[in-house]
Amino acid sequence: MRANWKIRRLILILAATSAIQACTAQAGAEVERSGDAEQFADCNVFDSHAHLISDDLEKYPRNPLQEEPRSANSPFKPGTVGQPGGMHGPNPVNEKPTAEQMYGWMAEEGVCGIAAVQKGMIYRTDNRYIIDAAKLFPDRMTSVIIIDPDEAGTLDTIRDAAKNGAVGIRFFGVGVHDKAAWMSSPASQEVWQLADELGLVVTIEGPATGRDELIPIVTAMADKYPNLTIVLDHVFMPDVTQPNFGIGANYEPLVARKNIAVKFTSLNMDVIREQGIAPEQVLRRTVDVFGPDRVMWGSDIGTSSGTFKEMVERAKASAALLNDEERRKYLHDVGARIFGAKQS
Repeated sequence: MRANWKIRRLILILAATSAIQACTAQAGAEVERSGDAEQFADCNVFDSHAHLISDDLEKYPRNPLQEEPRSANSPFKPGTVGQPGGMHGPNPVNEKPTAEQMYGWMAEEGVCGIAAVQKGMIYRTDNRYIIDAAKLFPDRMTSVIIIDPDEAGTLDTIRDAAKNGAVGIRFFGVGVHDKAAWMSSPASQEVWQLADELGLVVTIEGPATGRDELIPIVTAMADKYPNLTIVLDHVFMPDVTQPNFGIGANYEPLVARKNIAVKFTSLNMDVIREQGIAPEQVLRRTVDVFGPDRVMWGSDIGTSSGTFKEMVERAKASAALLNDEERRKYLHDVGARIFGAKQS
C-alpha cells in the first residue's frame, strides 16, 4: 500500500509539473503575440514577393543556378535585378535578408505580412529554408516553394510542403529551354492537379522572353481548374515600350479568366524606370485591365536592387494614380487574401 501511495504521489507531482510548464509556455506565447501585435499595430502593406536567404551555410547549403544568357531583346538591362549600371548606379544595393532581418524590416516599414518565395537562383528546389523561415513567424509569413515537375519526388515535395504550411508552388523556368513544353508535360499536369486538390496557389515566374507562348498553357489550366488561383509574377513581364505598355490584346485571354491575378513588383518598376517611363502609369494600366481585385504589390527583395525601405516607398509612390480603395487593395488586401497568414 505504501508503495502504491508513493507512485500516486509521483504521478500527481509529474502532472502538476506538466501543467505548470504548459501554462508557462502559453503565457510566453501570449506575451510574444502581444508584442507582435504592438509592433504591427499600424501596418497597412502586404508584400506578396519576398525572397529570404539563410546565413547558415551548413544547414542550408547554396546551389546557385547560372543566369540565362541575355538576348538583345531581354528586358533585364543594366540597372535591373541587381545588375550594375542604369539609374541604380555602378554599385546597386542588393539585400538578401534572413527571416529575422525581414521581420524587423517589416515592423519598421508597416508591412503586415509577406509571402516568402523560394530563391531559386540560390537554392533551386531545395525548399527547406523558405519553409523553416516562414514557420519562425507564422502570423506574418507564409511560404511559396519552387518545384520542377521533371524531378523525381516532386509530388511528395509538394504534399510535405503543404503539411508544413506552404500556401503556394512556383514554376520557375530559369534554365529551361522549352518552357511551354515543360509547363504542359504530363508531369506538369500532375503538379497542376495536385495543387488544385490541396488548395495551393500556383505562381509562375514572369519570363524574360517567350511570354506569349506560355499564355495558352496558363489559360488552359485556369479553365481546367476554375477554383485554382494562378498568380503571374511581375505582370508576366510585359514589353513596356509597346502601346498600352505591352498590356494589350495579348493579355486579353488572361484577363478573361477571373482566377488569374498578377504581381506588380520592384523588378517591374526597375525595368519601367530604365525605359524612362513612370511606374504609376504602368500600374494604372494594369489595374484598369485586370481590375483592382487581381493586382498586388511585391517587393522582390533578395533579387531587385534597393533597400526594403526604398522598395516600400516606391510601392506607395507607384499607387499615385489609384483611388483610395484601389491603393488599399494593391498595397495590402489582394496579397493578404491570396497569400497571407490569418492575422496579416
